[in-house]
Amino acid sequence: MNEGVLISAQDLVLNINDRALLDRASLALSAGDRIGLVGRNGAGKSTFMRLLAGEAEADDGVITRRRELVTGYLSQAFELDPEITVIEAARDGARHVLALIHEFENLPGYSSRHDHLEERIQQLEGWTVDSRVRTALNQLGCPPDDRKIGGLSGGERRRVALARALIARPDFLMLDEPTNHLDTESVEWITEFLAGYPGGLLVVTHDRHFLDSVATTIVELRNGKFERYDGNYSEYLLQRAEKLATEELTEHKRQMFLRREIEWVRRRPKAQTSKSQARLDRFSAAESAGPPPSESEMELVIPPPPPLGNRVVDIEGVGMQFGGRRLFSDLSLNFAGGTRIGVTGRNGLGKTTLLRILLGEMPPTEGEVRIGSLTRFNYVDQGRLRVNEERTVLEEVSDGTEWVQWGDEKLSLRGYLKRFLFTDDRITTQVKHLSGGERSRLLLARVLKRGGNFLVLDEPTNDLDLQTMRVLEEALTLFPGCVLVVSHDRYFLNRVCTGILAFEGEGQVTFSEGNYDYYLEKRRRAASGSGGGAREFKVTGSPAGSKAGKPRKLSFKEQRELEGIEAVIQVAEAEVTEREAQFVDPEFVRKNGARMQALLAELETSKAKVAVLYARWEELEAVRAASAGQS
Repeated sequence: MNEGVLISAQDLVLNINDRALLDRASLALSAGDRIGLVGRNGAGKSTFMRLLAGEAEADDGVITRRRELVTGYLSQAFELDPEITVIEAARDGARHVLALIHEFENLPGYSSRHDHLEERIQQLEGWTVDSRVRTALNQLGCPPDDRKIGGLSGGERRRVALARALIARPDFLMLDEPTNHLDTESVEWITEFLAGYPGGLLVVTHDRHFLDSVATTIVELRNGKFERYDGNYSEYLLQRAEKLATEELTEHKRQMFLRREIEWVRRRPKAQTSKSQARLDRFSAAESAGPPPSESEMELVIPPPPPLGNRVVDIEGVGMQFGGRRLFSDLSLNFAGGTRIGVTGRNGLGKTTLLRILLGEMPPTEGEVRIGSLTRFNYVDQGRLRVNEERTVLEEVSDGTEWVQWGDEKLSLRGYLKRFLFTDDRITTQVKHLSGGERSRLLLARVLKRGGNFLVLDEPTNDLDLQTMRVLEEALTLFPGCVLVVSHDRYFLNRVCTGILAFEGEGQVTFSEGNYDYYLEKRRRAASGSGGGAREFKVTGSPAGSKAGKPRKLSFKEQRELEGIEAVIQVAEAEVTEREAQFVDPEFVRKNGARMQALLAELETSKAKVAVLYARWEELEAVRAASAGQS
């Protein structure tokens, strides 16, 4: 092994159910690596981690580990002893360190191992194990120390398992979906923790903001091979777009060459000289090379909804208390077609309770929810639906019918499932043989098949791969109905939401127009007292006895800004259109191949500028409308 390499995987081959997950795949993992492993669900990312952790074996190939290598591993299907307590489970992650400490403390003073053990314990920061356990359990929002594992929910168990993986400070840390079931504050803590982590890191996650913050290298598992890209997730997207464009150009040139050579072959030259034979050989080689592997794209997956009425949902002065504890109060929201509100905040503050009140599953302790006569809810909860392992994909989704209502038309069930990337052979496969990603797509297909014009989604992105998430985000932004989504995925909230409802603790709920980053910026300005940020929030759940101030009016400067902002938006949108048109030009890649990454970055900057302008326009309009209503 090369110096600095901790784990080396060479020529790995793995076939599962006649599918090649790894096809002579090789990857070296070093001490300084911060690798984000991406790829479609079912591509083999979790399976590869299990191979590295020694929990599975490849059909062929070699995995080599450095001597005395200590690894930490959080799998999706982790196991914890149900009979032990939270603190015992967390400390179990450092059992190798605790064993060294036990041996050290029981050594006779003259032992030759004394110095070696002391040095190794210091390398592993063994003398601070207990304080690290306490910090990890607190920051990850784990249950009390004395709770038995068997009595915890799935999300609580996952947080304990994550703490167990982190506290050992292993040489190499492998995390499979570490941010699932974590609230925003816990994700921020683990992001900061990993930024200063001294060992190597390999992480599989759907959280793109987390990848941007933590990863310095992206490795994509594609068609059984590893493709390595330097940089974080955003830089990976730019590099991959450039690579695919180059592959497309190469394929175009190959097809042009084949067409020319086919014409030459058809003329059948009489003299089969060595020169003509060499030309035939080049034709044969180009023909046999074939095109680059193509990837199926998931289509928009949300059935067209029935029309909404004039009233969709009005939440007026709603509040909720449990056992004398106030979760929130005086919450008022009005939904209209195209409204997409993201709900965020720490676990246990009342987000899911609000969803249940909205759906009529529990009455509020104060206020009223008025639902329009044409409003039809479709609720996707965290647990989704249980599946029958023995049934096929088709049987699980069919519910006795072979058709799906698609607006005014009907779509065959097989056609519907193909939109979720299920091929004919996978449609008739039993659920027990599906990968984790295929199960997620199956459950999403089953839930969304119910239709509805008001989608209520509770952590919808858990366990979806990045490509599926991008398509779901696009589908939600084009959805003409209403969307209320609970999520801790910052990237998802930024792309989808037109407003953020933030549960901030102590009964306070804040509503902000715009996406999640815009909410954070206004919160920062409010906290610092700059720019009038405190007046830009709509806050509910204020302390008892407090009175809301009068709505503020636009300043003279803001009035002029509002009057001219539509023209500014038109100019910004025209710039985006002009930049996008460049990429349609067939000669664009040839002329600008060296500048591709920079031009893609400029396009994304232009799009972000439009989003900020729209958010600012909505903010100013909201202030104007509120002040006009009081005049």
